[in-house]
Amino acid sequence: MTELQGSVAIVTGVSRSSGIGAAICRALAREGANLFYTHLFDYDQKLYPNDADPLWPEMFADELRQFGIQVAHMHLDLAESGAAAKLLDEVRTTIGLPTILVNNAAYSVDADFRRLDEALIDDHCAVNIRGTFMLCVEFARMLEAEQSTHASKLLGGRIINLTSGQGKGPMPGNLIYAATKGAISVFTESLAAELASLHITVNAIDPGPTDSGWMSDEVKEALLPGFPMGRIGLPEDAARLIAFLASEDSRWITGQIIHSRGGF
Repeated sequence: MTELQGSVAIVTGVSRSSGIGAAICRALAREGANLFYTHLFDYDQKLYPNDADPLWPEMFADELRQFGIQVAHMHLDLAESGAAAKLLDEVRTTIGLPTILVNNAAYSVDADFRRLDEALIDDHCAVNIRGTFMLCVEFARMLEAEQSTHASKLLGGRIINLTSGQGKGPMPGNLIYAATKGAISVFTESLAAELASLHITVNAIDPGPTDSGWMSDEVKEALLPGFPMGRIGLPEDAARLIAFLASEDSRWITGQIIHSRGGF
């Protein structure tokens, strides 16, 4: 498959083999896209101590290179000031001009009204809101500047954000995570209108509950009856949709929040 042959894609939040980020990279690689991904071991070590490996990102790069593509990666905390510009500069230097951005990285700590405090709010907002928003706009500014330099060349681009099911119902125990993901949905819809004239599409997907390494057997048992197709969502389900949204076939789709949840 060569739908994305020669393009350059950025995928954030790629730290574990079983994660959604890794599945996205594999799907884009199959379509021929060159890849630059970010990872943050410190965060994953806290949430997935049995699955976090500081050596895995480079091993994964070797796996992706088997598709005959260019691959690079970096450790990056999107909560840090200037992280978006730092990432885009590194991508252009190592692989080339990116035209696909997948904002997969997220910060999530369960917290109900008894536990929620200023520090948790700030931590979620720094990554999910400020980090995502700044990467979107820095990416768009970069493509706009490139098109201005080459007036006869209409580059276009794809921004794909990951959100959650906060619009489908309440998420008790996940107050600030749900709120920040809701902000991404609103931002996606408005940014899409601003970037349409540049032929940059902006969409978000809600993959629903996905078995990406965080589900215990008890959680799976509780969730399964809610899936009318008889199985829980897999990272590959989200990745297939993202590969489509990154392609030329999706050029007329923008400003959408797509709930790809298998009927959940």
